[in-house]
Amino acid sequence: MTRPQQPKALLVLQDGSVFDGFALGKIGTAGGEICFNTGMTGYQEIYTDPSYYGQVIVNTTSHIGNYGIQLGLEEESAGVKIRGMVCNFFSPIFSRHLADGSLQDYFEKANIVGIHGIDTRQLVRHIRSKGVMNCIISSAVLDPDQLLAELNNVPDMAGLELSSEVSTKAIYTVGQEDARLKVAVLDLGVKKSIVQNLADRGAYCKVFPAQTPFAELQAFNPDGFFISNGPGDPAAMPYAVETVKQALETEKPLFGICLGHQILSRASGIDTYKMHNGHRGLNHPVKNLITGLCEVTSQNHGFAVKADEVQDHGNVEVTHINLNDNTIEGIRRKDKPAFSVQYHPEASPGPHDSRYLFDDFVTLMQ
Repeated sequence: MTRPQQPKALLVLQDGSVFDGFALGKIGTAGGEICFNTGMTGYQEIYTDPSYYGQVIVNTTSHIGNYGIQLGLEEESAGVKIRGMVCNFFSPIFSRHLADGSLQDYFEKANIVGIHGIDTRQLVRHIRSKGVMNCIISSAVLDPDQLLAELNNVPDMAGLELSSEVSTKAIYTVGQEDARLKVAVLDLGVKKSIVQNLADRGAYCKVFPAQTPFAELQAFNPDGFFISNGPGDPAAMPYAVETVKQALETEKPLFGICLGHQILSRASGIDTYKMHNGHRGLNHPVKNLITGLCEVTSQNHGFAVKADEVQDHGNVEVTHINLNDNTIEGIRRKDKPAFSVQYHPEASPGPHDSRYLFDDFVTLMQ
């Protein structure tokens, strides 16, 4: 029996590199910043993480799609947020009996363009060497020169404000209204499992759109403020920095994750920078400098805070460092009940080593 012929596709990088492969998802063209995730599982959670908005994901795991998708349970937001996907072997069939459908159908419905049949080891080694860059995938246009010209229209991630594009458009709540604690969540691209982790610990969470004036958050009379993860350049978000500055003045506990960590840093006078390659995967080792213990963490970020500025700051203390490259993974204010981490302690997907941070936040509010 012969297999049906698969439509061809091209991946073109900003530096002119061209990779041939086969189409997956929708037939079309899509561009964004290319980055790679080393996680061995949890692809649906990755694709629906709003922090990946505007990016093309390279999955380094050999097989993608083999366990299908689950609607709701394994979605971190209302739908797919990535711009495109690259993998080695893409499975059009799935074997999990609990699955709601195939990844192929899921991508087609979400209008996601992808490519498989790529030597992802070669591609990732190239990106690690050259640094992060934009790319374009097409199964509709197979002319590399034409695609390279179209790639000029894809904006650079540096300087992009994207949180307002993925944030909720209307306020909503999670948890029991009579809960003992109330948390105001600033949604910069929050994942469902993060808010659920707060609710599971007895918090009634009210989730606000990214550009909500601080007065509206304060009117909720929360016991604490949570600043979420999300996409884009923190330097392009003065509105969020101002909100965090005002939240700090209330002397109420504040907890930031990922982009929220970067926003707390900028609100404290510490700059951020674009990394040569970000951290994206489920096995990044982080050391807690307060306890001396190490954690295996889930990460997804392309920006970081400047270590020298943290160390020179009189009111900010480093709490966590990355054991691979010594980048700052956590800070806390000495003069305010505020702390943040660069990684994702809800770890969906990933190990649960870091969920104690939600407990720390609840303890701080109590």
